[in-house]
Amino acid sequence: MNKAISSASPCKSEPRKAPMALTEELVALTMRAVEDAGPTPGMVYMTDADYARIRDEVLAGAPAGPVKLFAYGSLLWKPVGEVRGGERAVATGWHRSFCFTVKRFRGTVENPGLMMALDRGGQCQGMVFEIADPVAANLEALLRREMTILPAVNVPRWLQVRTEGGVARALGFVVDPGNPRYAGKLDKQAIAATLATAVGHWGSGAEYLFETIRHLEACGIRDRNLWQLQELVAEEIGRAHVAG
Repeated sequence: MNKAISSASPCKSEPRKAPMALTEELVALTMRAVEDAGPTPGMVYMTDADYARIRDEVLAGAPAGPVKLFAYGSLLWKPVGEVRGGERAVATGWHRSFCFTVKRFRGTVENPGLMMALDRGGQCQGMVFEIADPVAANLEALLRREMTILPAVNVPRWLQVRTEGGVARALGFVVDPGNPRYAGKLDKQAIAATLATAVGHWGSGAEYLFETIRHLEACGIRDRNLWQLQELVAEEIGRAHVAG
């Protein structure tokens, strides 16, 4: 979860078919200045040697040809390293899920947040990109953004994805259900309550959800579950604001 090399979104903005209930104004109500408390006590943080080892393991398992990346969440709007191209793809057997907790970045020790990963079951629409040269350096930048703590909860895996051009293998990040930070399948209302209140030095959970939906739609992808979730988050923020 380190700073991205590149901050340009790979998808172009297009008008939405319908406005989100979760507006920029509501998202702004969840934002506040939060000082980074630094490494969470008791956690083991990855070292340069860890990143190099995992990078080499990923590349050793890569298929022949360009190294492809399956982006399904924040990599669409806060990309890391250099990528090129971009086409819609479906990963079968996996779905987007707010399924692991964070006590830093978009949450705190006192009020942990939730982040997305690919969890087992269903299917997920996303975008496939090619990781540009130098592949090893761009891949390591990606690993440093997605993985910080050992054992990792969000782990790289070669996925089978389907595009208009056929079936390919692409690198995606999936949740480890055996990790202590795995939250499992949560009720949408519980997820909404967390996203509406959790905030860290990177921003709020509501902002994370808003930007993910906005950029998915810019790529021509509408996620029904996320769309339902944003309505619940908007309601949660609205109630808190009225109560306040």
